[in-house]
Amino acid sequence: QVQLVESGGGLVQAGGSLRLSCACSRGAFSMYAMGWFRQAPGKEREFVATISRSGDTTFYADSVKGRFMTSRDNAKNTVYLQMNSLKPEDTAVYYCAADLYLTGFTYIAYSNHRKYTYWGQGTQVTVSS
Repeated sequence: QVQLVESGGGLVQAGGSLRLSCACSRGAFSMYAMGWFRQAPGKEREFVATISRSGDTTFYADSVKGRFMTSRDNAKNTVYLQMNSLKPEDTAVYYCAADLYLTGFTYIAYSNHRKYTYWGQGTQVTVSS
């Protein structure tokens, strides 16, 4: 019942920046916590960032902390991932995900991909050295 459409992926040089967007098809967007995950070839899907319903709380993986920032615009039904100081190790397919949570928004719960109900199609990010 919820569709997520990602955009903004591409090829950038190390040290560069990129902003990903994820648009939600339904008007209940503000009820969902949103997460960002990535998956490199041959590796497991890993947590990147997550943001609460109102946008007042965010959590980040240690590998991206200080470089990546996630935000949301509930009026536009869109969540963003701003990626700065990109490294070749950031190369992966990036996915956004949504979950209608009924309990507390915690790092333990929302850094786990199994928590999320809806997923976008993914967008490729490639960082050259």
